[in-house]
Amino acid sequence: MRYYTILLDGKEKVAASADGKALYVLDEYKDMNALIAAGGVKAVPKDAPIVNAETVKLLSPVPRPLQDVLCLGINYTAHAEEAERFSKESFGGERPYPIFFSKRVCYSQGTDAPIPAYTGLVDSLDYECELGVVIGKDAKNVKRDEVQDFIFGYTIVNDVSARNLQTRHKQWYFGKSLDGFTPMGPCIVSADEIAFPPKQKISCRVNGEVRQDSSTANLITGITDIIVMLSEGMTLKAGTVIATGTPAGVGMGMKPPTFLKPGYVVECEIEGIGILRNFVEG
Repeated sequence: MRYYTILLDGKEKVAASADGKALYVLDEYKDMNALIAAGGVKAVPKDAPIVNAETVKLLSPVPRPLQDVLCLGINYTAHAEEAERFSKESFGGERPYPIFFSKRVCYSQGTDAPIPAYTGLVDSLDYECELGVVIGKDAKNVKRDEVQDFIFGYTIVNDVSARNLQTRHKQWYFGKSLDGFTPMGPCIVSADEIAFPPKQKISCRVNGEVRQDSSTANLITGITDIIVMLSEGMTLKAGTVIATGTPAGVGMGMKPPTFLKPGYVVECEIEGIGILRNFVEG
């Protein structure tokens, strides 16, 4: 099943679809967080209103996450190498344990929505295409063989980053958390539709040029380890989104570093989920 948040008649609605074309509006759920907490739907209700995905505005599947989005840093080997080239002080050194950080998300915009440029504050706007894991029920002290039971589904996250702020403050929270820096979408694909662990093609294009091209099979710290490790010390509430890290090919890794500018179009694509397309605001 594929789950969407859409704008219909000026109101946010939750919808489900088997094919990503015909969307069945689920009026019994006030938002995606409520649907996730209920475990989703096993079958599309026969009496649900139907709309065409091409005729409605697709919002982020989780426009207002209940908690900060949890993120993995430097979780692909080739990305670790390019990040260290950009700033050895900020990204270099040995990493015997995964890097965790979070993004403040007041509102997550969806596909075809703008990314703010923050001209005057940000001089190095960057993109990061990532597989997002959506937790389906409260998770604490999860055992390795139970991990799949706690995954509701998967989405695409663009971990937009202000590199000058990220490196200036010696931690990543501010440079990752400006309003509009967490586009998600176009939908959540239920966990049963993607084999575990996901080995999906992941890519990113900027103005049509392929910048990132890898597979989620290349994660350094896999989804099982991420959920087991995090749930040892904190409760992952239903609806929590975990961004699992980005592969090589980001702007700061290019020679010379090449960052986003107003008018640029960024397309993040993950096999089996779809395309998250955003443009940089002028």
